[in-house]
Amino acid sequence: MLPWFADLAGRLDHHVIDSRALRGNPLGDPHERPLWVYVPPGYDDDPTKRYPTVYVIQGFTGHIAMWANRTPFRRPYPELADEVFVTGDVPPAIVVYVDAWTAYGGSQFLDSPGTGRYHTYLCEEVVTWVDARYRTIPTRDMRAITGKSSGGYGSMVTAMLRPEVFGALATHAGDALFETCYVPEFPSKVRTLRDLYGGSYDAFLADFRSRIPLTKPNDELLIEIYGYAAAYSADDDGKVHLPFDANGALVPDVWERWLAWDPVRMARQERYAEALQSMRAIWIDAGNRDEFHLDLGATAFHQAVLGAGAPKERVHFELFDAGHGAIEYRYPLALAWLCQQLAS
Repeated sequence: MLPWFADLAGRLDHHVIDSRALRGNPLGDPHERPLWVYVPPGYDDDPTKRYPTVYVIQGFTGHIAMWANRTPFRRPYPELADEVFVTGDVPPAIVVYVDAWTAYGGSQFLDSPGTGRYHTYLCEEVVTWVDARYRTIPTRDMRAITGKSSGGYGSMVTAMLRPEVFGALATHAGDALFETCYVPEFPSKVRTLRDLYGGSYDAFLADFRSRIPLTKPNDELLIEIYGYAAAYSADDDGKVHLPFDANGALVPDVWERWLAWDPVRMARQERYAEALQSMRAIWIDAGNRDEFHLDLGATAFHQAVLGAGAPKERVHFELFDAGHGAIEYRYPLALAWLCQQLAS
């Protein structure tokens, strides 16, 4: 295993997409976004052959260039994905890497007046752009979405919200069962705000933007929860409401807005049952030592999916021995399974 790079059997194309949906977004983030499109081995040999498409979205604080990061003794996901198709045992697919970075570190892949129209960007602009330029099979039955952590969250909710766009999903330790994964973190954030910033998020944000980010303890946790609030509970004018008060107690009306976006609760609602029943493949997994208890969220989402009537034979559920981080070796397993399910 080379520690620097490896040649791909397929091809990874780097593009920039000019997004109308992201123009004028409330954070002033770029509306021109990088987009990576991988085509499998043999794509250039037969100009008549078309392929399923798998869209890959990232966790909070993730941006597209991070897919090239190489950690010791590990390979980055584009290389792992390429290896899935090398032997010919897995039906080939086009793999699309989507960037949804914001100044808060992420968007949860939702349309929000606090961050921008990232759901529209993904579902209407990126998909349309790829279908127009690559030999995809441009139907929802041949299109999957996959991600980890907030990317897993985005995969779950996007498939439920837009089943006419995506017909399969994979979630690795996706944010779910919000009272279990988010609420335990609230008291420590309140203490940090109190002790360092007089309880003021405005003071924290001003400080965060005035220096090198992530150089103070709890920077990442504070910006992350604010990013979630910007996605889940922002008013039409962009004002962001936190789900807890100065004592760490839940603010009921704001918390209800968060819960409305919980994939577990969404999956239990009748209006999303048909979407889940229609999925050609649903992969759900998480590490059984996940530090944010997202193994419990995965279990609850699995139960809700089956309760909604999704056929058991189309659902893969697994808890594996790991925490939340360094689980990129799980991604090619889901990719291979999704491709096999789409091809069947």
